[in-house]
Amino acid sequence: MTFPSALDSTGLYGWATRAVGELNQRRAEINALNVFPVPDSDTGSNMAHTMEAALAEADKGGDVAAALALGSVRGARGNSGMVLSQVLRAVADSTSDSLVDAPIFAQAMDLAVELVDRAIAEPVEGTVISVLRAAAAASRDAVDTEQPLHPTVAATVTAARRALRDTPSQLAVLREAGVVDAGGAGLVILLECLLAEIEGTDVANVDMHVPDEQGPELEIMFFYHGDLEGLEEELRPMGNSLVIARASDDSGSVHIHSRVAGPVIEKAYALGDVSQLRLEVLPEHVAEIQSEQPVRRVVVVVPEGGMSELFSSVGATVLRPGTSLDDPSADDIVITNGLDIEAGAAQIIDNASFISGLAALSVYEVGHPDTAAMVETMRDVERSMRVAHPAEETLDSVRETAQQLLKEGGEQVSLLTSLPVDTAALEEELGVQVGAVTMANIATEVGVE
Repeated sequence: MTFPSALDSTGLYGWATRAVGELNQRRAEINALNVFPVPDSDTGSNMAHTMEAALAEADKGGDVAAALALGSVRGARGNSGMVLSQVLRAVADSTSDSLVDAPIFAQAMDLAVELVDRAIAEPVEGTVISVLRAAAAASRDAVDTEQPLHPTVAATVTAARRALRDTPSQLAVLREAGVVDAGGAGLVILLECLLAEIEGTDVANVDMHVPDEQGPELEIMFFYHGDLEGLEEELRPMGNSLVIARASDDSGSVHIHSRVAGPVIEKAYALGDVSQLRLEVLPEHVAEIQSEQPVRRVVVVVPEGGMSELFSSVGATVLRPGTSLDDPSADDIVITNGLDIEAGAAQIIDNASFISGLAALSVYEVGHPDTAAMVETMRDVERSMRVAHPAEETLDSVRETAQQLLKEGGEQVSLLTSLPVDTAALEEELGVQVGAVTMANIATEVGVE
């Protein structure tokens, strides 16, 4: 199917019309999510009203982008309406003729972040600003690789949905209520309407409630080397019973109970070196999982040795290359790591490296009731990682490989290596977060996302 390389004034008007309809249709749903900063249940109404004001101004004629911006700014209600108005203002400020292609869209998203940052005195992570930042970063990454409008907006929507899903792990009040951020949900709907306008399809109806997606409470244990104070600060809002038994000033055993195991593990790997990772379902949740959740296996194809032990330690079922999965079902998930396996009806994540397999596994949630949605999340994470092998098994070659990958963009480097990597020094040199998994007799893999 061929998609337009740019949206003109008609396309922008169509986007606004879709957004008005969708925000009005889902205003009650968004209102029900509204628990931060106060549970006044008006976010959906405010965003719908703001978008209606924008469309009403566009109906008067003239430049569509400018009219949408003016109408939304004048008619903005609440913080969420203000954020929406700044997104539309950013679009207007980035184009002079209501023509929006991929570079202009990415420019508008970056500008929207700047405008919202200026407007909000004290931005809070886990709110609409987190979703907007993730969306802007994805659009910029897509344009940096010369993607046209459709894949750029599609990548932006995917990143926004992922950031929205992560908001409960960033903000305790959302986690306790079992919801995502209301303003972030409205922003996702706005972006989904843009994608639907480009594709000429109906807007995807994504469930905004997340209590089941949070899964059961898990006991997460691992040994960590790095900034312990920084790790504690990041993990504390993600769970309870956090204990760090220090072996030295920069290493120790970490223990936490959490319903968001994926983000906990991902954050730990991003901040330092993780080993001896173990996950256990807490006893009070075992019966619930057995009775309510599908019987599902996560199977990883891996040769015998250290990698096999690593994947086993994080709860995966290990299968040797060239073998067959016993009694495969559509609820089973298989991470291939680029190796051959007979998996039957199982869901396949056809990644090409161990490091991307670890990335996919890091976001898996035991209690997630929807296998297809879980697989898509894991695939998104795996696809977002670019992986390369250094020419030589030396620290200099590892650094050069990371630098080459980062030329195409990226905010985090993940290493799988047998080399003694100083992650803090490498972070300072590369200017991004670096995490490393070290083990003997492994060919180094460098991943960037």
